[in-house]
Amino acid sequence: MAELQAQDNRKSKGVKKSKKLSTRVDLTPMVDLGFLLITFFIFTTTISHAKAMAIVVPSDDATTDGSKTPASKTISLILGSNNIITYYNGKDLQATATTNYTARGIRHVLMAKQHSLGNDAKKMVVLIKPTNKASYANVVDILDEMAINGVKSYVLMEPDTKELLVVN
Repeated sequence: MAELQAQDNRKSKGVKKSKKLSTRVDLTPMVDLGFLLITFFIFTTTISHAKAMAIVVPSDDATTDGSKTPASKTISLILGSNNIITYYNGKDLQATATTNYTARGIRHVLMAKQHSLGNDAKKMVVLIKPTNKASYANVVDILDEMAINGVKSYVLMEPDTKELLVVN
């Protein structure tokens, strides 16, 4: 609390001078209020949570043979260096083409594949094969494209030696 202290500074009995009062402000309640506000805001704020993409992984007890998917419903994407994707349909490794990560690139390729399958577009399987030269951002970008295009079945796997020769 603020206090006023009166001091009598008169030494002579001549002219009457006004009293000079000194003030002293006690800041203890203000500091208490500050700490109460700080603790209130700390307890009431929410900490932002990390945003992550949900990846569906198969269960350990399911043992299905992956070779039962027809080759006509698969597309293989080989992620290379310099933001280049080499892709081919089915098992036809000789008919490879290249594209990039733009909407006119890989998104157009995936949409064309879905369109060519017609009613079986939901059964399309994308084989994503990042090479050692692909960056982590490339993998995240291709997973984003899977979500954008509504591809339900995709596999992250290692490219084999024949595919590496085609990319290099």
